[in-house]
Amino acid sequence: MDMQALYRTKLVSPEQAVSIVRSGQWVDYGNFLCAPLTLDAALAKRAEELEEVKVRAVGFPGLAAVAMADPSGERFIYNNWHFTGGDRILHDKGLCSYIPILYHEGPRYYERDIESDVYMVRCASMDSNGFFNYGVANSVQRAQIESARTIIVEVNSSMPVCHGGYDEAIHISQVDFVVESDNAPMFALKEPAVSREDMKIAEHVVSRIPDGACLQLGIGGLPNAIGRMIADSTIRDLGVHTEMLVDSYIDMYEAGRISGRMKRDLPGKMTYTFALGSQRLYDFLHHNPLCASYPVDYVNAPARIASNPRAVSINNAVEVDLYGQISSESSGIRHISGTGGQFDFAFGCYHSEGGQSFICLRSTTTDKQGNRKTRIRPTLEPGTIVTLPRTVTHWVVTEYGMANLKGKSTWERAEALIGIAHPDYREELMQEAARMNIWKRRLHPTGLSSEIRMAV
Repeated sequence: MDMQALYRTKLVSPEQAVSIVRSGQWVDYGNFLCAPLTLDAALAKRAEELEEVKVRAVGFPGLAAVAMADPSGERFIYNNWHFTGGDRILHDKGLCSYIPILYHEGPRYYERDIESDVYMVRCASMDSNGFFNYGVANSVQRAQIESARTIIVEVNSSMPVCHGGYDEAIHISQVDFVVESDNAPMFALKEPAVSREDMKIAEHVVSRIPDGACLQLGIGGLPNAIGRMIADSTIRDLGVHTEMLVDSYIDMYEAGRISGRMKRDLPGKMTYTFALGSQRLYDFLHHNPLCASYPVDYVNAPARIASNPRAVSINNAVEVDLYGQISSESSGIRHISGTGGQFDFAFGCYHSEGGQSFICLRSTTTDKQGNRKTRIRPTLEPGTIVTLPRTVTHWVVTEYGMANLKGKSTWERAEALIGIAHPDYREELMQEAARMNIWKRRLHPTGLSSEIRMAV
């Protein structure tokens, strides 16, 4: 088969490709940096011709053109499995809806529960064997392809070619249309700011990471700070089994902290399902056999996470209540992010031999009006989404210390969490805990246990 000849027969303009979309159809976009930016812009130009075209994306980089083109939300109904900053802006304007997901279940949704009419995905250039590598996102993409009736590939030569275990590419024979983009550079995250509080939290977490641990880091300044602190440590033989691959893994690898030899699942490999970071990260991934991209139902399967000894997950949260419920995706009814793989890894890591799950957050936050408030709350604000139920939460970490909630009663949980809250809010939290009947001063005449008095 002449791959180039087949390629040419399927090559069309962006406008020709999106002309196949009909009113009322479901259109799925490639995940994260595989979002089809050129095709999205072309589809947006058809706003006046279409009605109720339903679009699903995963962590769209920037502002989706289809949502921006239709302020009424009647032409395009834009939905997202996990919010980026751009998706959050659109949600605040009423132009984006969140789709709840346990990330490891994502492929099964397409196999059992939902259908797709058109799938559009940004890929690397076709290789000599006729394959378009997905690049930096494996995720749910194979299941989306198998569900969709029409497949459109948007080629971008800037996309790194990322090695994988399986389902990391699509063949030209499976593609209906090929579109060539402007080959713009990959979206790169800005260097995240790291505060003094972040560094203190990082110190707490790193002190509990043993040699041979298998790491999962979430997004943001704090996980990167932890990764860089590990790079400067003496911890040895770390493994990587993570939902998201970020820049700090390169720091740890180059410092000699990562060998992967203690992993039971894919020893020696950095296993991940998508990557997001700087151009340095994308260059590191390009044709690098050290790194292995797998679908999310492989990477995030709790049993697989647990199969590696000393699995450690480190993730952020928005707030936590005195029962130990974690919200990492909303503040009240304002949606911020998504469940992502936080549940998958918190559950999986605790069931790993010697595994640990850390939920990290600064003890306070300051709103746009300059008002400071505690992020350890008596109860979550009405409407707030619970990401981790109290039964799953393991370690909670602030700059003031660490609280292990496993096996704790409600009064022990409240006491432990009050002990790592900002000192300015501890008395108020004690009063609220007593009012809620989960903690009573009479249990500890001095007000708090000796451990918490020391923390104060």
